[in-house]
Amino acid sequence: MENISPGDCSCANAAGGPPSFLIGTRDTAAVRSGNIRLQFIVSILWMTSSLGLAGCSSETPKPAAQAESKPAAPAVPEDVQSAAESLLGSQAQVLVFGDLAKNGKQEFLAANVVPKTPTNNLPGTIVTRAVVVENNDGKWAEVLRCDEHLKNQKGFLGRTPLSGITGWRLQYEQSDVKGLELYFTPLKGAIDSHVQPIGVRWNPKTQRYQSLDASYEQFLLEAPTLEAPRSNIR
Repeated sequence: MENISPGDCSCANAAGGPPSFLIGTRDTAAVRSGNIRLQFIVSILWMTSSLGLAGCSSETPKPAAQAESKPAAPAVPEDVQSAAESLLGSQAQVLVFGDLAKNGKQEFLAANVVPKTPTNNLPGTIVTRAVVVENNDGKWAEVLRCDEHLKNQKGFLGRTPLSGITGWRLQYEQSDVKGLELYFTPLKGAIDSHVQPIGVRWNPKTQRYQSLDASYEQFLLEAPTLEAPRSNIR
């Protein structure tokens, strides 16, 4: 007869009955030696095996508190938050800050973010206004603005829509080489999958944020007015 230890967790046996290899031996009259009946031994073995199975299934999941938590985002400096609110109002949210353009200057990206609601569950970060602000000798200066149009210090960015836009889907990422990369998708009621996002990035040659062509490879010149936007590539 095979020995079964209390910790054996074999799943071949159903929890509600004795081990399968003992089925058919419960009616044996008695043990060959002694007066202890085989049925008593079978009962002891079945109880022992059941305890082992119960021990295998009694493990409890780890508490949620033991799960690895993501590191908390760094606190927004007071002067950064103050500058953002002076440009966008008290509802301004600073999304990211640091050496965003990889030009050695501190910058921050802030926006008026549209909160998620049951009637507004569009994917991505939906904003009505956004700015990129740069610190020059201790003073914060706006270098990019997104409101009804996309603009920098020189004028309207290439590919900005002629009609005023009241909402944008904003996506951004940071590259160790290219710096902050921004993508603005104009919204007109809902996101149109056929509308290509407008890419914007810092141009080290012109020393300002400019939009990119449809391939996201060439920078576009600004237009002083929207009536005759330029499409020149630099």
